Amino acid sequence: MKATTFQTLIVGLLCLAIAGLSGGLYNQYQHVADLQSTNTQYRQTLDTLQRDSNALKDAQEQLQFALKDLKQMVDSGEQQANTLDPMLDQWAQEIQELRDGLAARATAADMTTLRARLEHVEQQLMDLKTQPSLPPPTSSATKPKQTTRPKPIPLSPPFSVLGVESRGGERFLAVAPHGSRSLRDVRLLHSGEQLGAWHLKVLEPNSAIFAVTAQPDQTVHLP
Repeated sequence: MKATTFQTLIVGLLCLAIAGLSGGLYNQYQHVADLQSTNTQYRQTLDTLQRDSNALKDAQEQLQFALKDLKQMVDSGEQQANTLDPMLDQWAQEIQELRDGLAARATAADMTTLRARLEHVEQQLMDLKTQPSLPPPTSSATKPKQTTRPKPIPLSPPFSVLGVESRGGERFLAVAPHGSRSLRDVRLLHSGEQLGAWHLKVLEPNSAIFAVTAQPDQTVHLP
């Protein structure tokens, strides 16, 4: 074999060897690049999972706090209910006692009113029987001189007027002491009844007229 041919063969084998090594190295490089890309994706996925895990922990802690607050609210509501129930029962009992008292008082007030009206009619009849006949007036009769009376100063009642209540077709004036907020202190006055020195004469649609001892009649406007 000639030397030139042998050298050409050697060079060709070296080229083939270098090409094979280059291809292997390229394949290794590609494999390493794929592994690095896969590793990066795994890291990103791991970071996402870590963030989701942290968010889940935060949500779990918030739910625990919310559950604790809800439990406290339920416990507080039960305590308020336990405190409010006896008060509601007491108010219901007071309202029922007030209704019973109003019904009995209305009956007694009706009797008092009828008795006062009967006595008033009898007194008018007695006055008509005992009244002497007067002579007819003459033209020379002098008219009494009218004098201007000083306007009386209105008095303040010793109670607060709450309004008007209707019982059995009759109207009653609801009053209570000043500053009182209890239902037990409410009193219903009918025409003819009195509270202290104040005697209810007439209960008009928008006002009440009282007769006060040693004072002129007092008009109290309704609220």
